[in-house]
This record gives sequence, structure tokens and C-alpha cells, in this order.
Amino acid sequence: MRNTILAVDHFSRRQACVAVAGSLLAFSARAQPAWPARPLRIIVAYPPGGVSDAVARILAEKLGAALGQNVIVENKAGASGAIGLDAVARAQPDGYTFGFSAISPLALMPHLGKLPFDPARDLVPVVSVMYSPVLLLATPASPANSLGELLADAKARPGAVRWATSGPASLGHVMLEQLKAAAKVDITHIPYKGGGQQVTDALGGVFEVLSINSGPAVMQQVKAGKLRVLAVGAPSRIEALPIAPTLGELGFPEANLTSLFGLFAPAGTPPGVVSRLNVEVNKALALPEVRARLAATDNVPTGGTASDFARQIAAESANNARIIRAAGIKAE
Repeated sequence: MRNTILAVDHFSRRQACVAVAGSLLAFSARAQPAWPARPLRIIVAYPPGGVSDAVARILAEKLGAALGQNVIVENKAGASGAIGLDAVARAQPDGYTFGFSAISPLALMPHLGKLPFDPARDLVPVVSVMYSPVLLLATPASPANSLGELLADAKARPGAVRWATSGPASLGHVMLEQLKAAAKVDITHIPYKGGGQQVTDALGGVFEVLSINSGPAVMQQVKAGKLRVLAVGAPSRIEALPIAPTLGELGFPEANLTSLFGLFAPAGTPPGVVSRLNVEVNKALALPEVRARLAATDNVPTGGTASDFARQIAAESANNARIIRAAGIKAE
């Protein structure tokens, strides 16, 4: 009888422990609602109206539908993308703030000067989104119809030819310095904070040449004959401009650079959130309508795993370090 009572008492205590454990799990589940429980924010590191802004808004639309929450796009431009990514790096790593940017602030700018954040420590690559060709365009201020003619003009008038880019230490700036070193010409750098004002000033002939990512607004001006394509930075000629040679074809392989864009999260963001967002972005990039909208801006969808993206950034960083040392490029 005593043994029976002890057994019943032990069973009762065990049931009580199970009940308490179950209550704690239930409380924990209530305390940590499934992600996402509120709207997400994507900080775009460039001004409104550009290609990167348009693509971020396409992704926001598709992610919002897939996740069941609004995805708000916020533009924080400046310092060639560093200001926007700094805001991401400083955000709470709770899975509700992400950044959309070219990889230049992580793979290029650290070799040119100090950043307000540590790319390796403060940010987590989530997914590669797209590859964007870079166009080298002559404006109404230049008589050049080819890169050869532009370089000849620069040799004849040292410092008189002005080249606009999206900012100091940007990809376009590296292209410019590479061409200057290889062709032995003196061209003046005109830095901007993004593409919108750059195109407006280009049409007004404020400078002779600009390097800018391909996009609808730019292509419209090219098709209208207001801007002339001298070359493209891309592995091969782009479909929209089949007669435009790549910088590699023209004998400047080191300047034949392109822009790789992707999503980033603050370091410490839960791995499950990073993984889920990676999956959803890859699904979005596989949609025919998304691919068609990217193609309309002459951008190529990429995608892949977060680790793939991290390796791409590391490889480009190593290549940029070599180029910068060889060319003696300095941040302004």
C-alpha cells in the first residue's frame, strides 16, 4: 500500500512538472510571436528614383505578399551607400530592419578609408539580388562618340574633361582612376550623391562624361540621342545596347566593373530570420514578372545562399584591394 501511495505521489509530481513546463513553453511562445509580427523596413542606400530604389520597391511588394506584413522602403543616401548601411548596422537586430545596397561599401570603401561601421562585424549578408551593368556616357558637353575619342580629348586638354560618378570611392570612381592610369590621361572627377541629379546635370552639359548604372531613365535619354554610350562595364555586351563595347573589349579589363546589389541585416539578426528572408527573396527573383521588370532596367537577377553572397563580397574585396594598391587610388 505504501509503495502504491509513493508511486501515485511521484506520478502526481511528474504531472505537475510537465504541466509547469508546458505552461512555460506556452508563455514563451506567446512572448515571442512568430516572425514577422509587424511591418519590416528596407533601407535603400541611394536616393529615390534610381534603379536600386525601383528594385527595392519591387522586392518590398513581393516580400510583403509572401510574409503577410507591409514592407516599408526608406531612402538614406550619401557617401556612396555608406550612410544607408551605417543606419542598418546601428539598427536593432530584431529581424525588422534590412538594407539594400551595392556591395561597394563592404568590398571597396574599406580599402580607401575608415567607415563608421565594420563591414565584417556589423552587417550580415542576406542574399544577392542583382547584377547591374555600368554605362559610360558622353553628354552634350562632349564631342566624343567613342571612348577613344574621349581619351584623345582628355590628352589634348589635361583636366578639362569632367567625369561624374555617384560619389568618392564609388565603383565609377574606381573605373575612372583605372582608365586614367591605364590611358595616362588627366580627367577631373565630379562626385554626386546618386544617379537622379547626375542625369539631370548630364543633360544640361554640366560635365562631359558620366558612369552610371543602367536603368529606364538613363536608357530613355540614350534612345533619344541626348546621351551617347561610349562603353559598358559588364562581362559581355548587354541586350539593350548590342553595339556598345565593354571596357574589357576596349583594352581596359581592370576598369570593366559592374555593380552587385543585395540585402543586408544588422549583425545579431536571428539566423532563422535571415534564412527565411533569403528563401523569400530567391522565390521572388524566380517569378517571371520580377525577372521581366529587372530585365527592363537592364539588370540581371542573381540570388543564391547567404554564404554564396558572403563569398562573392570577400572575393570582390580582395580584387578591389589589389586594384587600389596598383592604381594608387585615394579617397577624396
